[in-house]
Amino acid sequence: MDLIHAAQPYLSLALLVFLAGFVDSIAGGGGLITLPAYLAHGLSPALLLGTNKLSSSMGTAVSAAKFIKETRFRADFLALLIVLAAGGSFLGAKAISMVPPEAIRYLLIVLLPPVAIFLAAKKAFGLVDTSKAYTEGSLLRRSGAISFCVSGYDGLLGPGTGTFLAVAFSRLCGFDLLRATALARLLNLVSNLAALLTFLCLGMVKVKLGFAMGLAGMAGNYAGSHLALKKGTWIIRPMLFMVSAALLLKVAWDMLR
Repeated sequence: MDLIHAAQPYLSLALLVFLAGFVDSIAGGGGLITLPAYLAHGLSPALLLGTNKLSSSMGTAVSAAKFIKETRFRADFLALLIVLAAGGSFLGAKAISMVPPEAIRYLLIVLLPPVAIFLAAKKAFGLVDTSKAYTEGSLLRRSGAISFCVSGYDGLLGPGTGTFLAVAFSRLCGFDLLRATALARLLNLVSNLAALLTFLCLGMVKVKLGFAMGLAGMAGNYAGSHLALKKGTWIIRPMLFMVSAALLLKVAWDMLR
């Protein structure tokens, strides 16, 4: 009984991390669940972002592997995006002490309403892949800019990164939502790992807790990516809208408190 009682806080945390992984694998935004969950568990704010990066990286690796296996991209195209995502995330994590969190929150308040409204209004958004309408060079420039900029935000703060990547790849590059989500999963993993390395060097990770919760995140990501691949855009699009709306409400609430 004592063992069960001692494990109870970890079980509830693991359940929330599983749920976050399930949601994150489909539409991003898992940090909306994991960050408050870790804080409620009693994790020190100094270890919060780094520990969350460890567990989320483990989970994202599972969904990224499933998506990329099913949606084929050229290896050289992926390699360049990976390099740009790693660089952006590293610079974002390094800049965390120089950029006031309030500035990021104001930026999200500006960006999120158009994203949510767009997803609600465009019923056919992401159903068809129109990426062939762009030249190879144009597609590479657009994808590279998205990878670098959004991954920089991921290293700096994080919540909603997968959502921003998926919507941007679909809207600006013409990928259908399934392929856009596949790219988002891979690059989210890269930016997570780059930021995690920075946090590890700074001693800002509770390794044992992050690894244990990462196992729960892996299970959630596997279940979510399996559902997304089975249902396609019809499950991804409404999930993107819900995550965008939830992130907006969360940011607005934090600013009003």
